[in-house]
Amino acid sequence: MADVRSGQGQVLIVRGEAGIGKSALLDYLAGQADGMRVARAAGVESEMELPFAGLHQLCAPMLNLGDHLPRLQREALAVAFAESVGGPPDRFLLGVAALSLLAEASGREPLLCVIDDAQWLDQASAQTLAFVGRRLFAERIGMVFAVREPVAGPQWRGFQDLVVGGLADEHAGALLDAAVPGRLDVHIRDRIVAETRGNPLALLELPRGLTTIQLAGGFEGPDTRPLASQIEQNFAQRVQSLPPQTQQLLLTAAAESVGDLPLLLRALTILGVPVSAATPAEAAGLIELGARVRFRHPLVRSATYRTRASADRREVHRALAEAIDPHLDPDRRAWHRAQGAAGPDEDVACELVSSADRAQRRGGVAATAAFLQRATELTPDPAERAARALAAARATLHAGAFDTALRLLVTADEGPANPLHRAHVNLLRAQIAFASGHSVDGAHLLLDAARRLEPLDLELARDTYLDAIAASTFAGRLAPSSPQTEVARAARAAPRPKAPRKHDLLLETVAVLFTDGYPAAVPLARKALRLFSDEELAEQSDLRWLWLASRTAVDLWDDENWDVLTARHLRIARELGDLTELPLVMNSRVLLHLFAGEFAAASSLVAEIRTIAEATGIGLAPYGAIAVAVWRGDPDEAGRLIATTIDDVTARGEGGGLSFAHWANSVLMISLSRYQEALAAARAATEDPKDYGVADWALPELVEAAARSGRPELAAEGFDRLTEMAKASSTDWALGLLARSRALLATGPAAESEYLEAIERLGRTRVRMDLARAHLVYGEWLRREGRRQDARGELRTAYDILSAAGADAFADRARRELAATGEVVDERARRSGDSLTAQEAQIAELAGAGLTNAQIGAQMFLSQHTVEWHLRKVFTKLGITSRRQLRPPVAETTPADPGLTG
Repeated sequence: MADVRSGQGQVLIVRGEAGIGKSALLDYLAGQADGMRVARAAGVESEMELPFAGLHQLCAPMLNLGDHLPRLQREALAVAFAESVGGPPDRFLLGVAALSLLAEASGREPLLCVIDDAQWLDQASAQTLAFVGRRLFAERIGMVFAVREPVAGPQWRGFQDLVVGGLADEHAGALLDAAVPGRLDVHIRDRIVAETRGNPLALLELPRGLTTIQLAGGFEGPDTRPLASQIEQNFAQRVQSLPPQTQQLLLTAAAESVGDLPLLLRALTILGVPVSAATPAEAAGLIELGARVRFRHPLVRSATYRTRASADRREVHRALAEAIDPHLDPDRRAWHRAQGAAGPDEDVACELVSSADRAQRRGGVAATAAFLQRATELTPDPAERAARALAAARATLHAGAFDTALRLLVTADEGPANPLHRAHVNLLRAQIAFASGHSVDGAHLLLDAARRLEPLDLELARDTYLDAIAASTFAGRLAPSSPQTEVARAARAAPRPKAPRKHDLLLETVAVLFTDGYPAAVPLARKALRLFSDEELAEQSDLRWLWLASRTAVDLWDDENWDVLTARHLRIARELGDLTELPLVMNSRVLLHLFAGEFAAASSLVAEIRTIAEATGIGLAPYGAIAVAVWRGDPDEAGRLIATTIDDVTARGEGGGLSFAHWANSVLMISLSRYQEALAAARAATEDPKDYGVADWALPELVEAAARSGRPELAAEGFDRLTEMAKASSTDWALGLLARSRALLATGPAAESEYLEAIERLGRTRVRMDLARAHLVYGEWLRREGRRQDARGELRTAYDILSAAGADAFADRARRELAATGEVVDERARRSGDSLTAQEAQIAELAGAGLTNAQIGAQMFLSQHTVEWHLRKVFTKLGITSRRQLRPPVAETTPADPGLTG
């Protein structure tokens, strides 16, 4: 709390078993928050599927401050809280909107956010609040979450935590003595202390369920239930001792998570329960009816709800549904109606399906999946139930919940023996296999699904062939057979559609690539890329194909279309909240930024990938993190990540990942002038001639490493493969690398001509790192030719580009070569820039480009306060006093990532 008051945002996870005292500690904390604003919320088990219910609880008292937020952030909150209708809010835009709102609330006094039972928050709220918590830098905001052990969910990882254990035996005995009137048998006392393990709530509550005879003699049998169940049972017994109408009031309050007193009173009126029925419960200390409804402890709520008969629970849910205005909160009304349904009910199921559409706009695919899953359970017609189960499984897949999706497929498979429906089930099962592991099994399952679909739905079959080819590229060299060729032949043999779509051309492109070779596929690839890059032809459904389209751009060494397609892919994936797509495209954008020398932007995306992984548990090899470590020349970090990734992707059968790891290692070794090791890595990366994409990048590394290692035959092998590709693609990037490679193998004037061509061609692209390396090897050649003065100019250019970007190992190589020419490099300016963190460097770049603090915050998902705080640190480190002084190399002319602006 002291740190929060001084402007250092803090997050604390208070964790422990039920009844251990977490709620009491949170109450104590709120009571000590003098001079601070306190906002509270609590997760409720029965409403875990309602998107943003927990976030709304926390933010509702401060929504009047929304006018101070930027328009897009204000609109994102309004859609999430069902106050307006719109497209699904970008999950990260919504996160920064919540952060901005909390920052506004902390303007006059520090803000303390207290969230109890966080393990029962809905997924959307938990992810958003964890996102906010990871961005509390210069905010006067503290967030304290109480989470019941065992801690579930990756979103809580990485935060500071406070583990609450039981009381020591001495203190536990004293508390027990204070709670039990009269004499307590010492053996019973010691047994209760031992069995409760010092759990305070158990010590206070369990004796209330024992008779005086039991307390005195202890001859009853041992209770074998888990401790939390014992405490809940004790609370249940106390509730059951109350008058029937009081019990019904408590049950109604337990079923309504928000603590909305007016809603509770309306529901009680429908049930015919007077508000005076609360008096016995309040006297017993079980509930408090004030401005909001509060239970003494979360276990009182859960005990009240769990121990009542299903019919009783359904009755209060129906009353709550009737008490909710369908125009103001249709989704919560639909959810209560669903909970109140005694059996299959098509009317309620239809309402849930409608809510699923709204949930998509509010909370993305995860919320949609929750409503569709419940709608499936309530659908009476077997055929309709199977169709809804299939839709729910599809949404659940995109939410990253693969196990749940597979369980839904079991229901979908129980529907009528409709061949098309069966084919859809098989397709989705194959997609889950691929998405959950990127293994070779996914490619074969997708190929089988495509063949089954071909006579039933040709367009879907062709789409599935394209998915199968994408899956086969992941399997690559680790596949037991050649899935790329097998899928490509099957796709080419399939009938052609009467009205080809642009991704039909993409399918034809990759099929020809794997059957007829690279040169034959290039004309088709160019046409496909023109169609996908045309903004007028862009549509949201492109999301499914953009990864393969951008990979085709990489195959073609087409840096411009790679940029356009990945930027669009990132934007659409964020708009839809599709967390299975985001890490893939973000890793691709990381590589693009690194080739362009935009290391700060690349590092920022790596941090976002990590945030998504922490929030969702979706795992993917750390491709972006590897590439950043390699280009920054950090052999320890890069080596550790590469070794771990090789083991991981080999175990999963992800051959494309293996090629990536070896390529990355070859770049690292070349930057360190360890050419023999670079040669081994480059040969491993280019082992499979049909492994296109990233593996192609290893061909220039193979040529350079072999040339420096005195292995001309290996250099020629890589050069011949590169020549075939570069001449076919004819892009400046490919031809520039070909010229650089040819120069490394040539001598005399011929070599110089090739070096100059490489610099000219690469200078017309955005791949500044390859340009810098062309200057570097040209400078090295000039020095060996004895032209020291000419060499200095090339080496100085290389050093300036590489050091400004942060490519330390390559920059050191250039510095050593400069020293060999007799020029000493002053590294003070470089050290000043190096002292900036990746986030500070990116903020400095954006500020130097003229963006305001608000614009920088929106782009980087930070509050304005945090941007200002970082800029103060940048000014101190660089010894400047004004934004106007942010000039290159700190403020490079780096284009803002269009994907980050939402």
